[in-house]
Amino acid sequence: MNTLNKKELIIGIGMLGASLTYLVLAQQLPGHDGIDAATVPKLLAGFLSLLGVMQLFSAFAKPKAAAEPASPVPTEAEEPATEIVEPKTVIKTLGLILGYIALLGPVGFPIMTVVYLYLQFLVLTPANQKARHLTYLLIAAICSALIFLLFREAFDLLLPAGLLNDYI
Repeated sequence: MNTLNKKELIIGIGMLGASLTYLVLAQQLPGHDGIDAATVPKLLAGFLSLLGVMQLFSAFAKPKAAAEPASPVPTEAEEPATEIVEPKTVIKTLGLILGYIALLGPVGFPIMTVVYLYLQFLVLTPANQKARHLTYLLIAAICSALIFLLFREAFDLLLPAGLLNDYI
């Protein structure tokens, strides 16, 4: 087993261990028949366990043989394009998350989620691609409304409405 597969195996074991611990803790949450506050943690634990098992299987899978032998020195056209996450993007994302958390109570979930998602879409848009403001805004508004209604109607949990308290 090569070094890469050992790392994959260690990551898989860690993921599976964490997910099983989370699943045991989620099972201990008080609940009642139907969908309640314990449903989402149980689903997340189940999906995380599935990912851990998939990671373990990938550690034991044999790497696919290349169709063509690799040239010893890659030319400029053959160099793989590496995606580098710039520190500015990470800092902007952390700032957006902190702002979202700070303003969630007073402004409310629906408005803050639209603002957060829209700004996060802008942060994650590559520099060489034109931002689609209307598309980003529509996706953010629809997602915010669907999540708010899902929690309110299906889960019977109220998210902070903030400024929209009089209208909702």
